[in-house]
Amino acid sequence: MSAQPGESPYNSVDPEQALKYAIQHHAGERVQIIEGVIEPMVPRWGHETLVDGVREQLRDKARELSCIMGSGDLDLPGSSNWYIPDIAIVPRALSKDGDTLLPDQTLLVVEVTPDSNGDTDRVVKRRRYAEYGAPLYLLIDRRDRACSLFAEPGPLGYTRVVGPLPFGAPVELPEPFGVRLDTSEF
Repeated sequence: MSAQPGESPYNSVDPEQALKYAIQHHAGERVQIIEGVIEPMVPRWGHETLVDGVREQLRDKARELSCIMGSGDLDLPGSSNWYIPDIAIVPRALSKDGDTLLPDQTLLVVEVTPDSNGDTDRVVKRRRYAEYGAPLYLLIDRRDRACSLFAEPGPLGYTRVVGPLPFGAPVELPEPFGVRLDTSEF
């Protein structure tokens, strides 16, 4: 059906869905949307080394919990946000259902601050992960050389925080993990 003169054929297009569709079908680098701004994912080797170290420490526990660890897409419906966390641990059964998950479907989200803009992970993502129900959010802050674990999410943020703990101090991940994360190599 074509638009009548003076009508826009795009009146029924939802801008949030259009933006998210565009990045999902983007042929090139992976990108995420942070508060409506498209940001390319450009991790450096120092960043990737740290992420790999966390994966190594959590790999066995994730398997034991019948979960997978990855950096798959997380949608935040009703907002102009589409995140690609450094690590998300999700139940294996949920990971087979589709291309994206919601933060409340994760058991743990880990973000390692990049060299360029750590405030995104420190402020924006922390607030949004809480708002969308991610039960645990581990922030590894390379600039401050510290880790913070956020728990008990709600619409106004996380109500329980452990940290910041300096690199070298262990981070105790609560159940269902029950794991002590060694940060001495960070």
